[in-house]
Amino acid sequence: MSTLESATTESPALPSLYSDRSFLGMTVTQFFGAFNDNLFKQLILLLSITVVADGSSVDQQGIATLIFSLPFLLVTGIAGYLADRLGKRGIIVSCKVAEIIIMALGGVAFALYSQSASLVSLYVVLFLMGAQSGFFGPAKYGILPEMLRDEDLPRANGFILMTTFVAIILGTVMAGLLLDYFPNRTWVGSVACVVIAVIGTLSSLFVRRVPPANPDLQLQASAFAVPPDMTKMLRQDKPLLMAVLVSSLFWLMAGMFPAAINALGKIVLHADDKLTSMLNGVVSIGIALGCMLGGFISRGKVDFRLMRVGAFGMIACLAVLAIPADGDITLLQDNEGTMQRLPGLGESKQWLGYQGSLVLLICAGMFTGFFAVPLQVFMQTRPPDDKKGRMIAVMNQANWVGIAISGVLYNWFSILIESQQWSRSIMFLFVGALMLPVALFYHPRNETL
Repeated sequence: MSTLESATTESPALPSLYSDRSFLGMTVTQFFGAFNDNLFKQLILLLSITVVADGSSVDQQGIATLIFSLPFLLVTGIAGYLADRLGKRGIIVSCKVAEIIIMALGGVAFALYSQSASLVSLYVVLFLMGAQSGFFGPAKYGILPEMLRDEDLPRANGFILMTTFVAIILGTVMAGLLLDYFPNRTWVGSVACVVIAVIGTLSSLFVRRVPPANPDLQLQASAFAVPPDMTKMLRQDKPLLMAVLVSSLFWLMAGMFPAAINALGKIVLHADDKLTSMLNGVVSIGIALGCMLGGFISRGKVDFRLMRVGAFGMIACLAVLAIPADGDITLLQDNEGTMQRLPGLGESKQWLGYQGSLVLLICAGMFTGFFAVPLQVFMQTRPPDDKKGRMIAVMNQANWVGIAISGVLYNWFSILIESQQWSRSIMFLFVGALMLPVALFYHPRNETL
């Protein structure tokens, strides 16, 4: 009996999910990694929007999104090979050490930005951060089926996704606070990021060692793209192929969403960086709730009905967010009944206003969580054990093709909206239209784990 088969046979003896020190270590590691990623990325996205005195704007978020996504396309294939060949725990620990170095370089880049206002050095570090995340992804998602019982996977994915999006909330909101309180000393945030990266590295040491899934796997040129056996498996497994394509389209849409929210805050609602980051942060609250509920509802099965509810819910929320309106609707009533402007907001040209957008973005996030959990579990459990790491890599490649395209589409749609003098909230209508084909035509059967 092989080592891998032995590990699989012994899986019923594994501890229960929430008393498993290895699972908790992986959760903490992912939490702090997501916090750092989103803090750094949101800082750069906010700095990529310039609103001048006459009301005109320059929005370079599409460029930043493209720079962040390119390294994933370059390294994800080889990352999947290394995850299966060398073992996923070693890759996880190595990536966390690399994160410490990259976050330290981020502090240098922010110091240079404070002197020259040039984004070039920040974009270089953003590229490196994307590369580190590209190596981390296949090992992170591929190790869960190897170290946990099959029946625990829906709850495990729901819990990790929930805590991940809590980290996204904190990282995203922290970015706005840093720009608000330290506008000329953004390097201060990188000091905290280095400390957090060290904590994440220490927690990764608690992750259970698992044997390499395929220690005899040979390195081939195809490992840098899509290996032939992965292509063959996808051709033979149509449900898995469709899931990968839907995942790519989903992340194309998701790649545009943070930039669209930042533009809504800074250009449409004229909010400051702190309030704009709060708009992005509440989406993650909704996603965390959706992932938690999705993991609970899907216990022991892959429930694609939940995914369809999520798809139609996202479309409905985005359609309402897209409705523009003239007038100032950003006022609040104080204790004496007097209408007061919320600090940090200017004239709104969006129907919901700031408070209404907060509520609807939470709802949109919750439906996103409903959509993500079944799809993630299906793509983790469907491939055979010796191909899971490389299959996750193929999935990541497809996802980051979608995110790279989202950067280009965002720029195109921005140019169209500006040329037609539409409200920037119309961007949400374009984003929702990308999900419509999935909601209408993707109806796979539920599966029991």
